[in-house]
Amino acid sequence: MATPRDHIEEIRSKKFNIGGEPDPKNEDLHHAVNYLSAELYSKDVHFLMELIQNAEDNEYLEGVKPSLEFVITSQDITATGAAATLLVFNNEKGFSPKNIESICSVGRSTKKGFRKRGYIGEKGIGFKSVFLITAQPYIFSNGYQIRFNEEPCLECHVGYIVPEWVDDNPTLSTLKQVYGSDTSLPTTTIVLPLKPDKVKPVKQQLSSIHPEVLLFLSKIKKLSIKEDNVDTRLNSVTAISISTETDFVTRKNIDAESYMLHLLSDENDDNLEKECSYYMWKQRFPVRSENKVEKRMEVEEWVLTLAFPNGDRLNRGMNSPGVYAFLPTEMVTNFPFIIQADFLLASSRETILMDNKWNQGILGCVPLAFTNAFISLVKTFEDAPISSLPPMFRFLPINESPYPVLNAVREKIQRKIMAENIVPCESYMEQKFFQKPGEVGRLMPAFWNILSNARKQGVNLHNISSHGRYVLSSSFDTAEYDHILNFLGVKPVEDEWYANCIRGSNLVMGVSEKVYLELLLFLAENWRSNFQKTSIKNLPFLKYVSPHGDICLKSVREVSQWTGGRVLISRWSRHISWLIDWNREFRCATHHFLPKETQEALHLCSKRQTIQEWLLNEVRIGAVNVYEYGILIYNSLDSDKKPVVAYVHFLYHSLSANYLSQEEVGYLCDGMPLVDNYGRVSTKRNGVLVPASGSKWVSLIGSNPWIEEGYVELGEDYLRSGKFASVYTSEKQLIDFLKTHLLACDVPDISPPNAVIPTMSAPLTKQNTFLLLDWIRSLNWKRVHLPEKFLTCIKEGRWMRVSLSGSRDYRPPSESFLTDSSWGHLLQHESVLVDIPIIDQNFYGNRLYDYKEEIRSIGVMLECGEACTFIGKRLMWLASSSTLTKGNVLSILKFIKFLRQKFLSPQDFIQSIREERWLRTSLGDRSPVESVLFGQEWRAASQISDIPFIDVKYYGEEILSFKTELEMLGVVIGFGQNYQLVFETLKSPAHIGGLTSESCLFVLECLRHLRSPDKFVRAFKDKKFLKTNMGYKSPDESYLFNLEWGCLLQVFSSFPLIDQNSYGSSILSYKTELKQLGVIVDFEEATKVFAAVFKQQAALSSIKKDSVLRFLACYKKLQGTTFKFPEDLKSCIRNVKWLRTRLGDYRVPKDCVLFGPDWESISPISRLPFIDDSGNYYGDGIHEYKKELKSMGVVLAFKDGYRFVADGLHLPRDPDNITPANVYSLLEYIRNLLEQKEPLPDSFLKKVSQKWLKTSFGYRSPDDCLLFHSDWNSFLHQEDGPFVDEDYYGSKIKSYRKELNLIGVTVEVRNGCSLLATHLDSHSNFSTIKRIYKYLYEFNWESDCEDTKKIRIPNGNDDGEWVIAEECVLSDKNDLFGMQLNVLEKHYDKKLLHFFPKAFGYVVKHWNLETQKTLDKHLVKLPVYSGSDGILLFERHDVFIADDLQLKDLFEKCSSQPLFVWYPQPSVPSLPRGKLLEVYRKIGVRNISESVMKEEAYTSEAVCVREVVPRENLVGKGLVRLILGFLADLSLQMEAEKRHEAVRSLLDIIVLETVDPITIDYSLLLSSGKILKGPARRMIRWERESKKFFTQKMDRSDGHSSVIEYAMCLSEAISEGLLWEKEDHMQQLAELIKLGFLVEFNDKAIEFLMKTKNLQLFLEDERFLLSAFLSD
Repeated sequence: MATPRDHIEEIRSKKFNIGGEPDPKNEDLHHAVNYLSAELYSKDVHFLMELIQNAEDNEYLEGVKPSLEFVITSQDITATGAAATLLVFNNEKGFSPKNIESICSVGRSTKKGFRKRGYIGEKGIGFKSVFLITAQPYIFSNGYQIRFNEEPCLECHVGYIVPEWVDDNPTLSTLKQVYGSDTSLPTTTIVLPLKPDKVKPVKQQLSSIHPEVLLFLSKIKKLSIKEDNVDTRLNSVTAISISTETDFVTRKNIDAESYMLHLLSDENDDNLEKECSYYMWKQRFPVRSENKVEKRMEVEEWVLTLAFPNGDRLNRGMNSPGVYAFLPTEMVTNFPFIIQADFLLASSRETILMDNKWNQGILGCVPLAFTNAFISLVKTFEDAPISSLPPMFRFLPINESPYPVLNAVREKIQRKIMAENIVPCESYMEQKFFQKPGEVGRLMPAFWNILSNARKQGVNLHNISSHGRYVLSSSFDTAEYDHILNFLGVKPVEDEWYANCIRGSNLVMGVSEKVYLELLLFLAENWRSNFQKTSIKNLPFLKYVSPHGDICLKSVREVSQWTGGRVLISRWSRHISWLIDWNREFRCATHHFLPKETQEALHLCSKRQTIQEWLLNEVRIGAVNVYEYGILIYNSLDSDKKPVVAYVHFLYHSLSANYLSQEEVGYLCDGMPLVDNYGRVSTKRNGVLVPASGSKWVSLIGSNPWIEEGYVELGEDYLRSGKFASVYTSEKQLIDFLKTHLLACDVPDISPPNAVIPTMSAPLTKQNTFLLLDWIRSLNWKRVHLPEKFLTCIKEGRWMRVSLSGSRDYRPPSESFLTDSSWGHLLQHESVLVDIPIIDQNFYGNRLYDYKEEIRSIGVMLECGEACTFIGKRLMWLASSSTLTKGNVLSILKFIKFLRQKFLSPQDFIQSIREERWLRTSLGDRSPVESVLFGQEWRAASQISDIPFIDVKYYGEEILSFKTELEMLGVVIGFGQNYQLVFETLKSPAHIGGLTSESCLFVLECLRHLRSPDKFVRAFKDKKFLKTNMGYKSPDESYLFNLEWGCLLQVFSSFPLIDQNSYGSSILSYKTELKQLGVIVDFEEATKVFAAVFKQQAALSSIKKDSVLRFLACYKKLQGTTFKFPEDLKSCIRNVKWLRTRLGDYRVPKDCVLFGPDWESISPISRLPFIDDSGNYYGDGIHEYKKELKSMGVVLAFKDGYRFVADGLHLPRDPDNITPANVYSLLEYIRNLLEQKEPLPDSFLKKVSQKWLKTSFGYRSPDDCLLFHSDWNSFLHQEDGPFVDEDYYGSKIKSYRKELNLIGVTVEVRNGCSLLATHLDSHSNFSTIKRIYKYLYEFNWESDCEDTKKIRIPNGNDDGEWVIAEECVLSDKNDLFGMQLNVLEKHYDKKLLHFFPKAFGYVVKHWNLETQKTLDKHLVKLPVYSGSDGILLFERHDVFIADDLQLKDLFEKCSSQPLFVWYPQPSVPSLPRGKLLEVYRKIGVRNISESVMKEEAYTSEAVCVREVVPRENLVGKGLVRLILGFLADLSLQMEAEKRHEAVRSLLDIIVLETVDPITIDYSLLLSSGKILKGPARRMIRWERESKKFFTQKMDRSDGHSSVIEYAMCLSEAISEGLLWEKEDHMQQLAELIKLGFLVEFNDKAIEFLMKTKNLQLFLEDERFLLSAFLSD
């Protein structure tokens, strides 16, 4: 690879021909570059933006924080005589050779066409801009050390772009010195010796570089500027370090995202770090085709970012740009936010191209992006107080921009914002409300003060925006925001609003007298200018004292007209006395005083004169001295609660003033009416409750449970402060009086109700906890029995605060513990696995111990044993829901050991867990009493019994250190004489196999010790556990070898002889036990079995050569001994086929020939049944037994065997004998037949149909095999099914696809579904099963037999079970079926969830006439969809199919019950919506459109109609032309005369226009007889008989919705009126008329529409049209 220096030399020589003849075009190239560099920017300093842009486009190594550093030094490091040099350091990857070649060219930027990849540069000239400030720029990067010169090169006459290698001045060490950092030099350094006249401008620009320059850069995170002078006093550049941090918690909505970006600026002039956060809104918009430009053809979407500064922008004293194209332009928009997008810029980079359609398209998106961002700012942060919202409105573009294009953007923003519910309204609730600016009103400042003071005094103002106008938030309704509110068009509320507000809010009775006087002052000052002619004069807001002492209200009109008596005020406050006041309180009927409080407050008011003049002159209240009035009290009391309450005050104050004695008060209180909490006057009671407010019972209980027991709960009227007869009663002053004289009760002095206390289900405060305990103590002391419901809710309610591992929680007392010092701290030990809910003593304090008996009575546990039991039950609960981990179990054991070590009894804990299944054993989870700890003494037993050994491998060796604890839990430790346990846990016969010698002897030992060994015998009789010479066999397959006659058992290798070498001689001592198990030990039994085996082997033609030779040798040995063959064995030898011939078959001895010299001549040409004496079989040794063979009937002489001639084809029964070569020869034979076009013989096909092809599933017949090839790769693996074994046969097998297919092998991928499905249950690996399911799904397989309708439910990767489809459910979001059904979505992906119902579903699939009849007969109710309430069942005859959506919407609104059938949304493949609706229809569900009755309520006598000219407003030439063309269609069969008659009826109509809609009443009859009625609006009606055409005046201000509605109504009315005899064509005509209306029946549009619909006018129609519209 060439070095950087070599690369530079190559550029110089090849590109610029340096060293050769100069290129004449080079001089023109120099002038072009010179011109472009000089003219590109209008200011010298824009080179800074290009350098920053280049740094942003650079690539950076992972983990590097991209930074850009500018250092200006007075050192002449380039030896060019420069007064100052600017160095640019960038930690990018560095220049590549391609970058170097680009910078040595013009317009060949490496970033062109890569806008999508984030590049922001594109002109290819950016770096050349440095020539505006330097004559010789230097670049040091990745080994390149080059410079450029603006002067033409002497050798090629080109400047600017010809590279020169730099050896020194500067060197890298010099650059390092100037950089001055402890870290290494950044990868790229650009050195710019400044021109003399550029030093000052460059320094000025560096000092004023905008801090927001990094705002929209995605890579550069830090930018710094500093000056490097030996004497720092000479520094004139203001150093700065700018960095960004992004809050990456993005909020995504629409197609946008928002985030916070923090910008930090650290300047050295004040050593202060400045920061500003920006709310960033980034939204994507598709690029419209009309805005595409050549430079951005590859860009498909605009990414528009708006930045909203949160606080003062970082501007370093300069104007802040408002438009960015990744870097700032110089456009000051006067907008309080920043617009960033991929704008096309002027070459100067100062502004965007205003008339460019690309930029216009971006600016067209700004209003929508701003609106979305602004809505997000104002509404997204739910926790933000309403007072924080008005400052956000400063982001609105209030001020005009100097750019007309941006003013248009501003106006669109204004329109959009004014159309949004964006202005915060006053709500006095946590919920914030927003409305459109035009719907919100402002209030007078004085009234805001009244509302503020009223709210402080508890007045509920939640309905403040319910008085005819939404009210602007008080935080917003200040002079500070006048300009913003004017921009939004927010106006003051109407004068009438104040009347509504005073009427709808408690601003009179709910406020203090001071606030009340403020209200009167407000009205007085604005009476004549605003309120005199409003309804306020009829509003009762003037207070007066009624004859009963109540403070009542009158209106200004009532007072001024003396209605109900004249209202007075006292001139002097000193005239009020006790007796006069009470008399006035109860007796006045004709005159009323303003309340004493009001009068006294008025006397103290600073603006008393203003209010009094208004009251006297405008309201006409009289000013008088005090009058004396008296009332009769007791007899005047009735159902009016106010005098009843006043009466109590009267008694109390009279008693206090000694006007009444105790006895008199007691007498008057007896039977005295009381006002209850509902404001009702009650005279009967069994007891009295103190008022709820401030009471202990309401604090503890919340609601009144004594109401059913006849207690009267006193109303809060008795607690309120007030003035009665000039005597003030403070708040709650009457409580003691009520308790003493009315026996009003409160907790803890009241008997508890037999009711559930609702507050017990939530945490109780500390105060209420002790109040409850005091109550219980009081009741216990009084020996009051606690009612059952009352006690139960206390015990089980989650109100007691506990501590769980240091965290706070609340639990029922029955689940809580109060510990003491003897054991409490121990249960916080780390050995305690379960968090114990210990009562939080830090919260309750030591006082709680004073209530031990009370606490115990409500279920709190205080003993250590109870805690242990709790821990155990909790652990067992955890174990029932999920398996305890290894650590959990060890912790349990440690806990037991811990209790023992601390001398605490673990018995309670042990007793609570010893019977539960939580201990992992070899048989799964077991209880300790069911478990055994494995030891060597259990080894033999473990092979024959399913003994639940503790899983030491899982728990580790550590568990062995807990033998004592395990034994305490009930675990069996050591074997002992546990033969019975072995017997009881004996494995099922299916799981007992080959055992070790030790285990076998153990089995025999067990037989000796068991009293009833039958089960043991049955278990082992047929099981292969005895080790024999043939492996492990069952006893009834095994034989005990005898030296005398045992040779007979050695004939066949099929006689499993017990391996005495393995068991030793001791096996012989168990002869009895072996015989019990079925082992053959006697000669007689052995010969019987031998004969049977001999027959069987011979019948299978599987007696091997060695067996034959051994049999002949044994036969010879036993001759002359006492062990004689029985006759049945001799007969067997003579009559079964056991001798193999050279033909490969087995024959009876008499059908065989022993080869000899006599047979030698025929053997080469004949296939005779010679006994196979070849070396591969019997060999020559067979001839040693001629005598024995002859005695058995074998032919020896030729003259005896002439009959043996045979031939034929035969495939071995043992497929292992068929080699791949045999298979390939067979396939070649088939191929030859195919080539000869000969069919395969049926006999051949029959012979090859057996199992002889080797597959991954063993040997299979061809029709049970598949051939794997490349087409299968995308679906399955080769081991997933019975594919032909390619490893065995080789890849060559794939070349015989046709031949294998011909004999039945499945070759095509799509044909393997049924075969793979039938083998599916042979798999256990879940991944394999899912692959097969996906394959079956891909080829739309559906089960056609019950054996394949099973689904695998996994339990681990290779474990699980097969279940039938009826036991499964696709999903169970609410956990409704999980305990009964298998939820498939837990195991299978979404794609397969569509497969199962299709493959195994049957409801809709098996729909038939029988199903229809059954459902129609028995189905009474049907499911209906009820929105949030889910699915309900309703009477079938009251449920309809929603075939008309307008009718559906109409009756859903007017019906209290659901009416329309349910169907799954979205539709599922197994139950498609269309099929389900078809089922509904077949069982009799009616369409809604067919079930309703229609009645039009508008008549020709309607009022408010205006006649209009139809041809001007409705029936025009275009409409008539379209109708005539349609009626002329041949399918309607309407002759010209009939067509013209129909149209004439339309032309003759009288059009009556009305502002009111025409009402249509739809009625629906239900089975109950109830009729549902739904009124619908219709805009048009045609009364054909009266020729009147009623039409509602169309309001186009509603937009497109009203236009399309009018078009539909018009088209339907006309088509129904014209085609009332041809209903089938009404819809077609209506659609045409609707289209025509939408294009305003434009002539060209109608002509085009008629052509597309193949409609035409004939000559007679043209003439009719002409005559109808002569004036046209």
